[in-house]
Amino acid sequence: MKKSLTIIIIFLFFTSSFSQNKLGNPEVDPIQIQKTFSDWSIYQSKNIMLSRDFVAFDSSSKEISKETFLDQLANGNFIPIQLKSEANEYVYKLFKILPKTDTSIKATINQIGFDAYKNFKMEGTAFPKFSFKDLNGNLVTNESMKGKIIVIKCWYIHCTPCIREFPQVNKLVEEYKDRKDIVFISLAEDSPEQLKTFLARKPLSYSVIPDMKEYMNEALQLNSFPTHFILNKEGMISKVLPNFESLEVALAKESKL
Repeated sequence: MKKSLTIIIIFLFFTSSFSQNKLGNPEVDPIQIQKTFSDWSIYQSKNIMLSRDFVAFDSSSKEISKETFLDQLANGNFIPIQLKSEANEYVYKLFKILPKTDTSIKATINQIGFDAYKNFKMEGTAFPKFSFKDLNGNLVTNESMKGKIIVIKCWYIHCTPCIREFPQVNKLVEEYKDRKDIVFISLAEDSPEQLKTFLARKPLSYSVIPDMKEYMNEALQLNSFPTHFILNKEGMISKVLPNFESLEVALAKESKL
């Protein structure tokens, strides 16, 4: 009995030490970064990528699951800060939002957390059944896409962030052009006529499927654009992502599996 107890104590000691080793210093001052909405927003957009795999800590420095971390961001009073860590490892910690902090910071973090939590819960589930025709008349279905990694961009022509990333996603298509097992598809809200006119001025290298507003609202329940999906070769959702930067990282990982 004493031997078993000793083994448990040693295990807990090393587990605790392992977690503490991940706790580097914050990359920015958690108090200073809350001074203005602009300062926080710039930091958030460049340094916090909630769709990636990361080690998570709560405000008391206890390691928690990614799901719990995102839930607390969505419903709590916390700001996420990246901690200094080893290369290729990302560590995020929650810090309390100060009473005098601009209330729009908390509101925005709650919304970002809500969207990230919703996206996270979709991972590992089957992508809803589909049978679409793109602008060139090609039929795209779940069955025809089996055995391929599918990259899906959801957008509409009046979505400024969606259009702003066109050059980047086009470059991504070019980067993977020799991978016959990777397919790039986009779902757009707009009509075929609207899209053909728009894409003549601003080309998109994805296969474009029109009139997808109802499908994106009801089947995918999207409330944020752009939204990107990566489906694995079994048709399961591997990642749901809010921007090109997240997509680029996730696709590089998925393409190597």
